[in-house]
Amino acid sequence: MSLDQNLFTLHFTPHKDNANVIDLVDPSGTMHYRKQRVSTLEYKIEVYDPMSESLLATATSPAPTSKVKTVELYNPTSVIELKYTGTLSFRWAFKWESHNFEWKREECFMIRKPDPPVIVAVTRETTGRLRTQSVQILDYNLNRFDIDDRKGLEIVILTALLTFQDANEAYHAPDSTSAPSSNPLSRASSQGTPSSNENAPPQPPPRPAPKTGIDRITELQALKGEYNEIVISDEGSIEDYGEYCNKLLQDDAMLFITIKCSEAEHVPKVLQVVEETKRIRHKAGLSDEEDLHQYVLYDTQENRKGPRRINLDDDAKNKYTPPQNLIVHLSKISMPELQPQGHHTREKSSKDSKKKEDKKGWWRSS
Repeated sequence: MSLDQNLFTLHFTPHKDNANVIDLVDPSGTMHYRKQRVSTLEYKIEVYDPMSESLLATATSPAPTSKVKTVELYNPTSVIELKYTGTLSFRWAFKWESHNFEWKREECFMIRKPDPPVIVAVTRETTGRLRTQSVQILDYNLNRFDIDDRKGLEIVILTALLTFQDANEAYHAPDSTSAPSSNPLSRASSQGTPSSNENAPPQPPPRPAPKTGIDRITELQALKGEYNEIVISDEGSIEDYGEYCNKLLQDDAMLFITIKCSEAEHVPKVLQVVEETKRIRHKAGLSDEEDLHQYVLYDTQENRKGPRRINLDDDAKNKYTPPQNLIVHLSKISMPELQPQGHHTREKSSKDSKKKEDKKGWWRSS
């Protein structure tokens, strides 16, 4: 997601000497927060003020992938429950003071039922994975509401976001059996490792094997918070995407699906997935029972604001330029609103011509 460069921004910067440390730095290079992974059998992270080295917050849970995490703030002490509330979509909810908040993939909202939610934070993620690069706290929206401890809310939002990244890394590191080491650059954790092997507790069970095939595609879609919109990325084969799309279309409640690309380089893969989906349905005999309507849109993203560039090269107009983005709708029902404008014009012209011929014949017969 694009961020507003005019707003306060924090970049997630891994420490060059310690893989378990992430610094939150603004564009000028000033460090505002430091996160470290603590060496314990359970999952635990600590968030510090890098200037005073004071502990601001901790997040703990039995494992990085647990669906309930406890966030504790210090000075003053507050305990917040961060809970996974999604089913097929990425959603984590927590409560601060009298307000309810919810993380949805790249955005955090204040929930105000029955009023519409208000966005309070946005992030920029890498393609295909939940790995945060930058985050912005939208103070101009938070200022609209009565929040006594806004700094505490900011720390909770950032701490929750840091746990999401650790959970995603845990899914992609199934062979890792050792807990991360503590951070040598900041003060030691209050919970150290046992001093002798005799007193050490038993090792936790191994992590389950990572999902593959159509199960992995389903997991990716759930992480992206999308169900009937399939975003094609580098990860996942054309065959697996085709099987996933066919499975969605077999649901009687699913009237249409949308297949689109996350980057311009994935445009050819979108077309291949669409053809693979139709091939699977044809092979299973489903195309004979129910035809699919196909609607194609390309280069639909709005152009960025800025000075208009005039190309004076006469040969450029004859050169083919591939689309930068592609969206294909596969629908069980007709969707006239997605038909090209020329199609509607020709159809209307044909109907008007037919009416004139009918009227002309009636006049002659009289």
